[in-house]
Amino acid sequence: MFLILFIVLLMAWLLGWGAFHVAGGLIHLLLIVAVIALIVHFVRCRRAY
Repeated sequence: MFLILFIVLLMAWLLGWGAFHVAGGLIHLLLIVAVIALIVHFVRCRRAY
């Protein structure tokens, strides 16, 4: 689930960065949330083993 969230947020960031350069602050917040989601995903996968 976190991996899908990461991909969706990353695509939204890339799309927003290219199309809506005006809302740069919000787009960078999306990128930060996507990176945090990816880190949480990998941490939870390691604990599962």
